[in-house]
Amino acid sequence: MNVMGQLQQLGRSLMLPMIVLPAAAIFLSLSGLPWESFGMPGMPGHLQTAGYALFAFLPYLFAFGVAMGMTGNAISAGLAALAGMFIYTSIIGASRYELEPTVLTGAMIGYVTSLFNERYKSIKLPEYIQFFGGPRFVPLIVSFFAAFWGILMVEIAPNIRDLMVELGNIVSSGGGFGVFLFGFVLRILVVFGLHHLVSHVFWFQVGGYELSDGSMVFGDLPRFFAGDPTAGAFMAGLYPTMMFALPAIAFAIIHEAREDLKPKIRVTFMSAALASFLTGVTEPIEFAFLFVAPYLFVVHALLSGVIMWITYELGIRHGFSFSAGAIDYLINEHLATRGWLLLPIGIVFGMIYYFLFRWAIRRFRIPTPGREEGSQLDEWAGDIPYRAPLILQAIGGKENIQQMEACITRLRLKVASDKLIDTNALKNLGAAGVIRLGGGNVQIVFGTYSELIREEMDKAIRRDLSRVLFSSPMQGRMIPLSEVPDPIFAGKLVGDGVAFLPDKGELVSPVNGKVVHLYPTLHAIGIRTPEGLDVLLHIGIDTSQMKGAGFTAVVEEGDQVKPGQLLIRFDLQRVRAGSKSLATPMVITNSDRVSSWSFAPFKSVKRGQASVMSVVLKERSSGGDTE
Repeated sequence: MNVMGQLQQLGRSLMLPMIVLPAAAIFLSLSGLPWESFGMPGMPGHLQTAGYALFAFLPYLFAFGVAMGMTGNAISAGLAALAGMFIYTSIIGASRYELEPTVLTGAMIGYVTSLFNERYKSIKLPEYIQFFGGPRFVPLIVSFFAAFWGILMVEIAPNIRDLMVELGNIVSSGGGFGVFLFGFVLRILVVFGLHHLVSHVFWFQVGGYELSDGSMVFGDLPRFFAGDPTAGAFMAGLYPTMMFALPAIAFAIIHEAREDLKPKIRVTFMSAALASFLTGVTEPIEFAFLFVAPYLFVVHALLSGVIMWITYELGIRHGFSFSAGAIDYLINEHLATRGWLLLPIGIVFGMIYYFLFRWAIRRFRIPTPGREEGSQLDEWAGDIPYRAPLILQAIGGKENIQQMEACITRLRLKVASDKLIDTNALKNLGAAGVIRLGGGNVQIVFGTYSELIREEMDKAIRRDLSRVLFSSPMQGRMIPLSEVPDPIFAGKLVGDGVAFLPDKGELVSPVNGKVVHLYPTLHAIGIRTPEGLDVLLHIGIDTSQMKGAGFTAVVEEGDQVKPGQLLIRFDLQRVRAGSKSLATPMVITNSDRVSSWSFAPFKSVKRGQASVMSVVLKERSSGGDTE
């Protein structure tokens, strides 16, 4: 795996321990309720203990989470990392210095564990000690490493705490400009999915705060929840961006959409705006303009940094457990300093973003969703089980996937060849963007559906059903068979499938198979797949009366064909003039063989584009095709 691949996997792994923090924030928020009035005076103490416990054990959670994330959820690696943390903590705890494990230590032990797991999980030892070989060797070597690291930390202990506090002082000396740089870099790294590498340093390491019992907590986030009035500088400024600025971009995209596409775009981007406002999940909106106007994304990153600078200079301090959305804002407001100022700041910058993006979209003719057919970010949550096989095909099939994980907004893949990935097909299937990091490392942004998509793809791979995948036989627009202006095809009397309205006069094969029938008038062709499906491709409606005029076949009956191979050329204008309709059905004539169907969205497609239709075959009790 190359460096970028390692970094993107590490970034995703650092997010795993974060999923427990909302619970801590809720416990601490609930502890402020008047429990004595409810006859439960001890409840605040219990809730505070529950909340602070998660922060106290955060280093262990990071060790476990990073080890699991970097090894593809290898349980032995996760347990080895925990064992290493127990050993390390015990050694430093028994020293004469007041040392405590930090998040950085946990992440490091988790990462080192993943390296040891990759190197030694298949190690073979002499037969008489092979019991300690293979995966059992990993916790053994991690234990020795943790012991060594703990002893080393004890030896250099006098400098550790002072160094962490001094680091916080150095960062704080940068003032508003330092916070501005943090905000700018954080947004830029979102593009590569590496923003967690920067945020976690500031949120969990920089700066120290001494609690009433003499113990220390480090990092902007734990210090904020521990009651440090100076904490929250690296979190507060994100609230106006996520609660107001990004939703404003969504509204600008909606209002600049074409009138005929505006209803669909409104549904999609209102949902994205609400997700950003409530939970701080911003990628679905950001990736809607990132690839078509990267310079606009740089402007957005600069403005995000400016917002953080302003909130810092105004003395606003606020924090969050998950992300800077309205839910975290309300839950944690009781710990904030001048947190109410974030709302008017957000409204002002929301208006700036809205008018700036509307002007830029119109002035530079930026093809944001809704400005053209085939817009990204479709709304299709209930359709995920049916589209997952199509997404799998667009990625290059299960044979191309070496590793597959999902974080909050994107699939993170390691593929054998990223050349097999059909970017246009993935965008048709709902992807906001495809990021190639080199070395086979690819990220596909599906928004908050990413984890559901990964689960359904896993199911599709494990089931290993007899499935036939169809590519687009032409460039144009895919339509439901019911829209074909012919009662025979629309009524599915010939067979079930889809249809296409061509933009170019070329018909290509949608599947692997054999040409079993080429009509004398060359307007239609039949292909039989290796699985025994008979596929009919019929160019236009009532085109048999043209008696072959305007059609040229480049294959013959008996030829073997593969997806994307040219079958027939036709004169598009001549066929339009001489036929009832250009609608070109692609139907399976023996559709009784099919158990279930999956269709991509009915929108623009390219010739040979993967993943327009997928069918699962019925299980046959015996035998196969006799032909």
